[in-house]
Amino acid sequence: MKEKLNILLIEDDMIEVMKLNRAISSLHLTHHIVEANNGEEALQILQNKNELPDIILLDLNMPKLNGIEFLSILKNDDDLRYIPTVILTTSNNQKDLKECFKIGVSGYVLKPLKYEEYVTKVSKILDYWSINELITN
Repeated sequence: MKEKLNILLIEDDMIEVMKLNRAISSLHLTHHIVEANNGEEALQILQNKNELPDIILLDLNMPKLNGIEFLSILKNDDDLRYIPTVILTTSNNQKDLKECFKIGVSGYVLKPLKYEEYVTKVSKILDYWSINELITN
């Protein structure tokens, strides 16, 4: 079990970033979060192959490089393709869902409106990836 995950959060909405940080804090988790505002910024962060995240939480609707475009680039890179990537989005569009699983997403989670439900979902995601065997370099 990994006590402290290194998480790359790719989210352009600062309220959503604050909400995730607040949820992790309220759960008393010690995970380390690196934030990227869009897919392009995330790719720059991922260029440092010595400090790859254990998991990526990815929003779909972002400027510059959307979540599906980012996911396609990620899964075509031999060094990055094995990083578990979970979509955390408001989009329940079945086309988006199918495309993400076709590309190779590890999970697709809808952001609920109620904060308490959001905290529960985040807790379950992070609990699962804390006990799952992760590929390390």
